Order: sequence, then structure tokens, then C-alpha cells
Amino acid sequence: MRSMKKLITVCVSALIAGTAGAAVSPEEAARLGKDLTPMGAEMAGNADGSIPAWNPKGSPIPANFVAGSDNYVNPHPDEKPLYTIDGSNWQQYKDILTEGSQALFEKLGGDGFKMHVYPTKRDFVVPQWLYDNTAKNATGAKLVADGLKIDNAYPGVPFPIPADGEEVLWNHLTRYLTDHSVEYDVYYVSASGKRILSTKGFMTNVMPMYVEPEKQSTDEPWLKLRINYKAPARRAGEILLVHEPGADFTQGKGRKAWQYLTGQRRVRLAPAVSFDTPNPGVAGTSTYDDSFIFNGSPERYDWKLVGKKEMIIPYSNWDFVFQTKVEDALGDKFLNPDVLRWEKHRVWVIEATLKEGNRHLYSKRRFYIDEDSWAGLASENYDGRGNLWRVQYAYGANLYDIKSNYHFAYGSYDVLQGIYNLNTKPIPGKFKNGVDKNAKYFTAKGMARSGIR
Repeated sequence: MRSMKKLITVCVSALIAGTAGAAVSPEEAARLGKDLTPMGAEMAGNADGSIPAWNPKGSPIPANFVAGSDNYVNPHPDEKPLYTIDGSNWQQYKDILTEGSQALFEKLGGDGFKMHVYPTKRDFVVPQWLYDNTAKNATGAKLVADGLKIDNAYPGVPFPIPADGEEVLWNHLTRYLTDHSVEYDVYYVSASGKRILSTKGFMTNVMPMYVEPEKQSTDEPWLKLRINYKAPARRAGEILLVHEPGADFTQGKGRKAWQYLTGQRRVRLAPAVSFDTPNPGVAGTSTYDDSFIFNGSPERYDWKLVGKKEMIIPYSNWDFVFQTKVEDALGDKFLNPDVLRWEKHRVWVIEATLKEGNRHLYSKRRFYIDEDSWAGLASENYDGRGNLWRVQYAYGANLYDIKSNYHFAYGSYDVLQGIYNLNTKPIPGKFKNGVDKNAKYFTAKGMARSGIR
């Protein structure tokens, strides 16, 4: 196994050369399916057994899960927490807490902020064709154009044995997901504890990049996302459409976005739906590129691979994501700790530092990327003066019957202003696998036809 020293050396050398990385040797790629999982995670558990070995069978399907219902239930309903981290003992666990989590304990530990830590599950599996494509990518895919484009990649993990921070980021940006739709309510909670509904929406997502497994993915969008807004009254009837590229953020090839605004009664290109534009879906309490921990072009930052660490992060949250009403999850200062599940996992840690001459609300960012699924599960965002500003978590769970997962429920804590939000968590019973909309639904013309006039 390559040492962390070698990983960092490769990362620095790549940045100096102006490219972000290249394919690994056939000998290294042969580790996939041996000491590494087919997705590139460490196959074995950790030394003390608190992180188990990867389970290639996947999450068990509960006896009370109705096939095809999309109403996911916890396959481990009788499990109890191994321990709880709270305001009185969090410093004992400092080495396995993200910096953002430490900040929340310092600020909110005396108010009851806590983490119930459960047995770790490493049950994420995907279809065999995706494993096969990932093996091809290990020796074939490479980053070009200063890290803004992937060449020679098939639908799968582009860099299962990453050498630098940008490769880890691209694994998150193109992670495997399946088509789905969600009805959701978005709230932010003010510093006084007031719960404010900022959005009621219907979100539909399709993943064109994963439709044809044998087709190289450079020209296929990773995601087509459409949101129809139903509330509040000032936004009812608005529509947002985003096409997110699968492998190319070079000029003219990046994100495409359109908005239908009821006041104007027409569809307009929306280039501002990106980077640090405040997201109206959460009343401006997060940016557009905060969505799903991070999304969009990496172009404004220099990316550094810090390494891989064992961390306490949200995981296996079937009860919270699919069964809990959002109103029941909102506390005065933080989400109700009793509805959340935390586990210890190995995560890739990457840092982003704003490039000289570029602008963004955040001067520095840190991301924690799950080694098994490549989903970003936590982050920290620092303001222009270097102060920790926003701490984010993504809450997900495996879709055990279709070999996929859902990590689109996420939220942000503003540690400076004392507010927080929760976004795109499904209303119980309102998550649906598959999409019954045709291709025109995800076009600007399709938006115009369905707009309220």
C-alpha cells in the first residue's frame, strides 16, 4: 500500500505540474477486490475492530420492508448505541471528531448537543457492472485541463485509488446514484429557536451518466435535477432545472441551469445558480455549492489531500431520513439527537483553499468523503477572516433492495450566527425510486410548458 507520505508527495507534484493526477499501474489496480474493495475502500476493518471489514452482501433487507414500496425501514431496529458523546465527555473523543463537530460541542454541548454512536455498518454495494467499470477507470481515467475534466472514464468511480485531493473530490462529484423523486419541506431555525419554512418542493433527479454502462461518460450529464416549488407563497410555481456535467467543467461545458419565475412567466438561463450564490431554498443560509456537501466546479480552489482518518459521522440513518417528520427533528438549536445515528468510519479528508484572484464567501473548506460510497458526509467552511462559519452533515442510508443509496438529506449549522437548516429530507412516504417523467420534462421547453401562467 502506498504510504500517506507518498500520497501527499504525488498530490503536491501534480499541483505543481498543473494537472490533478493520472491512472495507476496495473499492479496497483490489481488490489481492487483483494485488499481494497471494488470501489477502492480498505477491505479490512481497523485494528481495534470498531470498524468492521466490508460486507459484500450489502445491507440486509428487513422482513417488514414491502418490496417496491420505497418506504425504507431500519434493518437493525433493536440496536442500541455503543456510547454517547455529549458536552461532558466529548474531549475524550476529540481525535475521532471532525473539527466542525468539536466546534459544535464547544458551542452547544452545554445545551444538550450529543451524538449516539452505533455499531459501524459497511454494507454499501453496487451492481457488478459498476465494479467492472471502476477497474477499467483505475488504469485508464485521468484528469486533464487543470483538473476540470476527466478523460477516458466509464460510469463508475473514476479514481478508486486516488493520488490527490481533486481525484477524491471527483469521486464524490460523480458518485453512483439512481433515479428518484422526493417531496420535502425545508426549514431553517433562527437563533431564537423559531422554525421557519423556507421551501416546500418536489425534486426529481435522473442520472444520465449511468444509463449506458459501456459508454464513456465525458459527454453525459451526471445529474439532471428539477425542483418544482410549492411554498412559500412568494415562490410557489417557480421551477429550477440543473444539468450537472459528468466529467467536464471546462469553459462552456460545465453546469447549465434554468429558472422559471412566475412573475416573468418565462424560462431564463440561471448562471448564478452556482458557487457562493446564497441558496433561496434555505432562505440564503447556505450557498448553492453547499448542496449535498459540495457540488459544482472545483475551479476556484486549490485542493489538498490531507489523508484518510477514522471519524464519527452520520451513517445508516434510515429512521431519520425515511420515517421521521422534519417537524419532529427540529430542536431549538440543533437537530434532535435522538433521531440521528452516528458511526465510526474511515473517510478521505480533503481541503480546499481559495485560489489567488478568485472570489468566494469561503476562504477555506474541509470535506470528509466516505471511503465506501465516495459520498461527502461532513464539511467545514471558513469565512474570509479564517473563522469557522458553517458546519455541514449529510444524512443518508442504503437503498438495500436496488444496491444504491440516498445521501441528499443534508443540513448546515452556522456557528457564528447560531442558526441551522435542513434540506431535501423526504417527507415520510414521499420518496420514490425511479422517475415517471419523460426526457422533455428535464428541458427548458418542458419547464415552459408546465409553468403557471
